[in-house]
Amino acid sequence: MGEPVHYYTDVLKKYAVFSGRATRREYWMFTLIDTVFLIALILLDSYLGTTVPESVYALAVLLPTIGVSVRRLHDTGRSGWWIVVALVPLIGAFWLLWVMTIPSSTDESYGPYPGTADPLPAH
Repeated sequence: MGEPVHYYTDVLKKYAVFSGRATRREYWMFTLIDTVFLIALILLDSYLGTTVPESVYALAVLLPTIGVSVRRLHDTGRSGWWIVVALVPLIGAFWLLWVMTIPSSTDESYGPYPGTADPLPAH
């Protein structure tokens, strides 16, 4: 369980980074944990009869979510501006969902592949 949490906290640390790339694993691990938190907060909200915890959390992760989505689009070789397609009802969300599953592009216009960004330690 430590690995998914690591991806989640890394995305939060890069909360307003819209350059570079994000791997499929980074994007989907963040999305998984984010969804679990949202479901837990929705359940808490229904118990408390309010929407404050869910709303506060959603606002807190808005920039990190946009940031990791833009970096994921970069990793597929697309401009981050393609995120506005998600605003198109239904079709946009499905298109973006499909794009987020595409393997990494070899195009390095947005930086080197994230998996090779950290050099191997010297022994």
